[in-house]
Amino acid sequence: MPNKSSRQLIEAYYAAFNAGDTDAMLSLVTDDVAHDVNQGERRSGKGLFAEFNAHMTRCYREKLTDIVIFVDEAGARAASEFIVNGEYLATDEGLPAANGQTYRLPAGTFFDLRDGKISRITTYYNLEDWMAQVTG
Repeated sequence: MPNKSSRQLIEAYYAAFNAGDTDAMLSLVTDDVAHDVNQGERRSGKGLFAEFNAHMTRCYREKLTDIVIFVDEAGARAASEFIVNGEYLATDEGLPAANGQTYRLPAGTFFDLRDGKISRITTYYNLEDWMAQVTG
């Protein structure tokens, strides 16, 4: 049976995400968290994760729905799939101009868990699908 506390950790992460509570998100990750950004480089450490969250908050408003969470037997790894329902608020460097476009796309995340915290977050979505939606 999957580790219940691991499932609760991921549920708490998504509840914080949907509430826009980046401080709560930070409290759930390890100091050396590895964050793999979709089609980007790995960022290591809580500081860079906080910077990424601040950037995302400025450029996007997102709510995740239809979240399904999978946890391995040991409770050390988890995965999830969900729908991203978003609004493009401010132009992100290298991307089309923002003017409040909305988008909806499937995505997934993989997690490593250690000592009751999230130690890796790797998220994937189809960037071409997002681009097509915001350029319309």
